[in-house]
Amino acid sequence: MSARDLLLFAARALRGHRLRSGLSLLGVAIGVAAVIALTALGEGARRYVVSQFSQIGTNLLIVLPGRTETSGGMPGFGGVPNDLTLADAEAVVRAVPEIDRAAPLVMGSETVAWGERQRQVALVGGTHEMLEVRRLALARGRFLPETPWDRGAAVAVLGQTLARELFPGTDPVGEVVRIGDWRMRVVGVLAPRGMQLGIDMDDVAVVPVATAMKMLNRRSLFRLLLQVRGHADIDRAREQVRRVLVERHGEEDVTVIAQDAVLSAFSSILGALTMALGGIAAISLAVAGVGIMNVMLVAVSERTREIGLLLALGAGRRQILAAFLAEAILLSTAGGLLGLAAGWGAVRGLVALFPALPAAPPAWAVAAALALSVAVGALFGVLPARRATRLDPVAALAGR
Repeated sequence: MSARDLLLFAARALRGHRLRSGLSLLGVAIGVAAVIALTALGEGARRYVVSQFSQIGTNLLIVLPGRTETSGGMPGFGGVPNDLTLADAEAVVRAVPEIDRAAPLVMGSETVAWGERQRQVALVGGTHEMLEVRRLALARGRFLPETPWDRGAAVAVLGQTLARELFPGTDPVGEVVRIGDWRMRVVGVLAPRGMQLGIDMDDVAVVPVATAMKMLNRRSLFRLLLQVRGHADIDRAREQVRRVLVERHGEEDVTVIAQDAVLSAFSSILGALTMALGGIAAISLAVAGVGIMNVMLVAVSERTREIGLLLALGAGRRQILAAFLAEAILLSTAGGLLGLAAGWGAVRGLVALFPALPAAPPAWAVAAALALSVAVGALFGVLPARRATRLDPVAALAGR
């Protein structure tokens, strides 16, 4: 019996029991589709996080007030022994030659108003260097003036959404807005940027860092972003920044995080999560395999006369084994291909609903899901096939 004849024989046998075959095929398809969809979600989350961190710049060191015992974590919420001040930031820039740009940041929230319109938004205190360090762009006007960090100014840069809501159909550049109890002149509007590390950069007001500290009654910086000249200098710059701040504070009370370390940690965690999700979904394939085995066992019991006739005509036991295995593998392969199509369709629909999530199944998941579906068919088809080969030809012809 040739391979072509074997496949035709298996296909005809499956068509003869459409309902049972269809249910088994559906079970395999659901299992494969679950693997594709869940691994796509995990991979999409990993890509989203990596994209978010990449958008804030390259070769970055992030200095946070407060100390953690484990590397890569964020300090807890609570008091810190010493504030991270503008003087600390200036000292770091002077002492560490590997630093190209620095952007001290202060965060809070305030109400921005113009005329009768007002909006509660995030208030960001920054400097002229923030534009390059955070990879921001301007739609019109200019960014914060290039002045000493400790010198405030009554100017503001608005996010795209904030500018559109407060000034519908009007250019806000040059207008005066109220931010809290302060009057600030709008000098620029940011280009659309969307969410960035949990902050909607289209719905913010950016003011000079010294001004923001006065407005929010803050003495400590929220973060200090340091852009290092080259990737090879990151580790050395990180150690020097830590040393400078320890000397100034008399103790190690800050956390210095390398952007690459955070990216690597998140990527590893989400990669492991993706594999775990794929493994959980693959369990359903084992359940589908049991269904295939039951279908094939029923087929063997219903086709004993046919098996006996084949044996009487000289078909070898290996050919009988191959015929029943071919049925199981054909069933599981068809289910696997149907599951791939259904999984891809579900992922495309998810991306259409949530364009910000770059969900896509990794290549290893696609290959593993299809290979596993074929393997399930072969594995759970062995027992029924071996049972068929052990039938006595005479008894089988008699239907016993």
